[in-house]
Amino acid sequence: MSAKFGPAGNSEAFYAAGNKSTLQAPQWLSGLGLDLYEYQCGQGVRGSDEMFLKMGENAEKYGIELSLHAPYFISLSGTEEEKRLKSVDYIKQSVSAAEKMKAGIIVIHTGSASKITREEAVKLAKDTIYKALCAVPDTSVALGLETMGKKNQLGTLEEVLDICSIDKRLRPVVDFGHLNARNCGGYFESEEDYRRVFDLITEKLGGEYADNLHCHFSKIEYTGAGEKKHLTFEDSIYGPEFDKLANVIAKDGYSPRIICESDGTMAKDALIMKNMYLSALESKK
Repeated sequence: MSAKFGPAGNSEAFYAAGNKSTLQAPQWLSGLGLDLYEYQCGQGVRGSDEMFLKMGENAEKYGIELSLHAPYFISLSGTEEEKRLKSVDYIKQSVSAAEKMKAGIIVIHTGSASKITREEAVKLAKDTIYKALCAVPDTSVALGLETMGKKNQLGTLEEVLDICSIDKRLRPVVDFGHLNARNCGGYFESEEDYRRVFDLITEKLGGEYADNLHCHFSKIEYTGAGEKKHLTFEDSIYGPEFDKLANVIAKDGYSPRIICESDGTMAKDALIMKNMYLSALESKK
């Protein structure tokens, strides 16, 4: 197995090429030589069952693996019980759409830790995600918990791994840009900096989770509070840089699925990452 790459949603180039429907994305991405597509439901799970089924058919036809980003307004650690129960419903909706598309994983934001202690936030998140797991007992779709970019958000790597430890159907989703931004840069300077992420996942959850990691990558502008906005690979100030991660996954034989979340250039930058990774594989020989 090898690493695979693709965009989160549709890039500017997708529409510039004359495409009008997301249903065209698998064919277009296949033509570029990409492997993945993360369907965006950040503003809510919208679309008919027929459309979700067709998306899955098109992805299978063109060899594109799908994932789905669940609504941004999910809050696993919300202090209001009603809002947390609504989050369970949003996760159920996301899983249902993902099943129809044959997507392997949904990506979930972990929530806030701004008004309570981080320990309390983790406890609430575990309770909410447990309720969500009980609500979708028979699904083959993994529930992915994403590392977050703002300091007042729940979602350090350690917190995500702690929550994921409660059930084998949970998966960490490492957003390298988020981790770099929440630490105000300089978090990934060396190969060892990247390697420690895979090592910690292996230590806390097991090697399978590190070997087949679902992750996000983009350069992200930050302030003292963490993430400010996503950038493109043309940025030379904020980072992180991908080359050393490419070397780690090539040398150590990991097979991550890497979704690019660049601002408008996610397909182009995903292809840059794939080519860097392939070059790293060649250098390894």
